[in-house]
Amino acid sequence: MPQYQAITKTDFANLRWKRYTDYRFAAADTLAPLVVQELAKACMTLPIAFIPQGEAFVPAAVQGLQPGQNLWVSPDGRWMGAYTPAMYRAYPFRLAHTQSGQWVLCVATDSGMVGEDHPEPFFDAQGEPSESVKVVLHFLQQVQANRAVTERACAALQAEGLIQPWPVTLKSGQGEKTVQGLYRIDEDRLNGLGAEALQRLQQAGALSVAYCQLLSMQHLQMLGQLAAAHANANANAQAQSQQALPTTPSGEIDLEFLNHGGTLSFGAH
Repeated sequence: MPQYQAITKTDFANLRWKRYTDYRFAAADTLAPLVVQELAKACMTLPIAFIPQGEAFVPAAVQGLQPGQNLWVSPDGRWMGAYTPAMYRAYPFRLAHTQSGQWVLCVATDSGMVGEDHPEPFFDAQGEPSESVKVVLHFLQQVQANRAVTERACAALQAEGLIQPWPVTLKSGQGEKTVQGLYRIDEDRLNGLGAEALQRLQQAGALSVAYCQLLSMQHLQMLGQLAAAHANANANAQAQSQQALPTTPSGEIDLEFLNHGGTLSFGAH
């Protein structure tokens, strides 16, 4: 687990940071919680499920078929989808909730991205947070504010009995994999709701969450294909050191299978 420390003038005035260059830090994340604001983009690339959080549920990108596995991260650290979850884009920073009820900006001091020789300062010459740190903080504050909106929407879906267990079995290069603990929208129940229930969901911003989750399910089979690609890469690793995935004859990485179906593009986040 990363070691996060609150950023203070006392501890970080003479330190600097650098931006991540790959996604190896996310390589063990089987699930990535999402917020409402990003669901419309995420559902076009990533399979989305609901996962329990206490007695409630939150939407999350499904990234692996077993614990400690993120199939969207190649062995050389590239993100292989067209959308990257927001929770990764501020790394090595995060917000932490203090005992006094405040949110403070923290940084992973063991990430290799904090030191005296990195390009980005934490504080400017006047002792104020640097512009780059302010940008990160603003982004994380937006995500956190949207998390509360997400929780309300999911609570409305749960109140209408629309979240049901989602048993998932996928075939990969290593045989069948069963993924436990995932939940999905009960589409039949959703289609049978009356006007008043639909209005409650609409007012809570929950209808778009439901439809995004249902739409995203078409991408679940991609995990099986990614698992097979990773397995092939591991099999070739001894002969082809530091190769991320099976290569074409020209030596380039072969990700053509990701384009099947026309639902993926390799543009910006």
